[in-house]
Amino acid sequence: MEHTTNIITLRGELAQLPEFSHENHGRQFYRFILNVQRLSGAIDALPVVAEDRLLNELDLSGGEMLAVTGQIRSHNVRTETGRRLLIFVFATGLTAEDGDPINDVLLEGPLCREPTYRRTPLGREICDVMLAVPRTFHRADYLPCILWGRTAQEISACHTRDRIRICGRLQSRTYIKQTDDGAVERVAYEISALNAEVIEEY
Repeated sequence: MEHTTNIITLRGELAQLPEFSHENHGRQFYRFILNVQRLSGAIDALPVVAEDRLLNELDLSGGEMLAVTGQIRSHNVRTETGRRLLIFVFATGLTAEDGDPINDVLLEGPLCREPTYRRTPLGREICDVMLAVPRTFHRADYLPCILWGRTAQEISACHTRDRIRICGRLQSRTYIKQTDDGAVERVAYEISALNAEVIEEY
């Protein structure tokens, strides 16, 4: 069995009541947005999918904030304009508890395409990578990650199939996409790496 590392821990504020998402093998799943504040004060609005069992067992007496443990998942969907990669948090645990915001991610997997290295107009180094994080039943989650500074420079020298471990946070950002119907605001999700390293396989 292949070793899998895909762990996320969040603590934030519930932005909306859970809404029905889908049913799978007789199990019902609900979706909600968790707002997690950064140190800068900016808010990451993160989509979470949880089984109704977890929501029904949730004890709200622990505080007003919600803590989520689980994995980051990806799902390819077809739209009228092509295919889109949906990123969301699959919850395996939910608790109501107060405290400082938390947004911790640990991922490990091979690169599924060559890194993209660039500099901003102000000279900041950035590297975009896509990790294929293994899941059970021979599946994988394809997760976009962004690296900065010296880490970006180091990982930019890697190649497809190199195995990378990333520690960071899941963040959201809005962008404008030009469509046939005009400009549309969309939200993208990516893992912003605090540090990353190449894992040697023996």
